[in-house]
Amino acid sequence: MLENVNLKRRMSGDEYARVLPGLQRRLYDLEKTCWDNKVSSIIVFEGWDAAGKGTSIATLTQRLDPRGFKLHAMSLPRPFELNWPWLRRFWLRVPMAGEMAIFDQSWYSRVLEERVEGLVHERSWRAAYGDIADFERTLADDGTVIVKFFLHISRKEQEKRFKVLEADPLEAWRVTRADWARHKKYAEYLAAVEDMLDRTEEAHASWTIVEATSRRWARTKILRTVIAALEQRLGGLVPPRETPEEAAAADAEAATAVEPLDDGGEA
Repeated sequence: MLENVNLKRRMSGDEYARVLPGLQRRLYDLEKTCWDNKVSSIIVFEGWDAAGKGTSIATLTQRLDPRGFKLHAMSLPRPFELNWPWLRRFWLRVPMAGEMAIFDQSWYSRVLEERVEGLVHERSWRAAYGDIADFERTLADDGTVIVKFFLHISRKEQEKRFKVLEADPLEAWRVTRADWARHKKYAEYLAAVEDMLDRTEEAHASWTIVEATSRRWARTKILRTVIAALEQRLGGLVPPRETPEEAAAADAEAATAVEPLDDGGEA
């Protein structure tokens, strides 16, 4: 699957500056409509280290009302959490009616990092696929919109980004020995990702593979995908799109806005 992804997709700076404000405003309108109509949503971000998950989330949420979403940056379970069913910590973070929950890494760590690093027994990560299917099916049946992203870059691109970060005294802390250790296992992780994508693709919780070599391309694709999913769920409740006059006025105002910090520049 991933070998067929075109990682050379690009977007010019001019086009990015032209389309981004309108996409962010549209998402804000949909966020408010979802809140008013109690339509909840979950947005999952998985991907390679240094693929740009953090800055993509920053762009996604930059114009949203912070009262309408919660961001959950997940890590491996803490020791005391191992005493409970493994999905408990994610159930505790499902969104309320009308709320958007964004997961920077998620329950898929069980079949990715925990699997590849041998942190759980094989029978545990294999059984997790059934647990995940039930978890997402239950949420979807309750009306929750589920959008899942995997940000994909090549092994060579990941190495390049690590070195760029390490060369910057203010950013070098972001690259750890664990990051390089996972980089050396790129092929093992690739096999686990392929397995994950194949076994957890469902109509109610489908994956979108994001070609993340170009950060501008990745961010706009993510915004458009979330917008499309919310519009489809809202149906006749979708708010009207802005007029050309409104768009021009809003673009003029947005021209002075500060864009979220990048993590290495446009490739």
